[in-house]
Amino acid sequence: MAAKPRLLDQVREKIRLKHYSIRTEQAYVDWIKRFILFHDKRHPENMGKEDVEKFLTHLAVERHVAASTQNQALSAILFLYQEVLGHELPWLDGVERAKRPARLPVVLTASEVRSVLARLDGIHGLMASPTSATQPRFCRFQLSLNL
Repeated sequence: MAAKPRLLDQVREKIRLKHYSIRTEQAYVDWIKRFILFHDKRHPENMGKEDVEKFLTHLAVERHVAASTQNQALSAILFLYQEVLGHELPWLDGVERAKRPARLPVVLTASEVRSVLARLDGIHGLMASPTSATQPRFCRFQLSLNL
């Protein structure tokens, strides 16, 4: 009788069965390895919700990973538990989430726009200069900026 495949081989097999990309496979296997090593090589079968929360919180608080990185690690671990081990993890409320950076729009003042347009030359200046085809739109642009 053949021995049961090793855990990471089971993960790879399940990922390939579901036709995930090779990059997803590599990333998931890497995150699962990190999870197991973080917990001193304990088998995930012997770990649970608290261990997952501890690992994900460690990533955010001590490793300062981006929110998308923490989410990728979470997806890999959820895949391991749900698809490979066949366990449902309770909702992970105790995870310290990585902070998403504030996204502020960049808006130029009318004088800044004038300054940028004045510095354009060559092909870029030609593209930005008012021509007969762009004159009406450019005039509306100038009016909206009160140039």
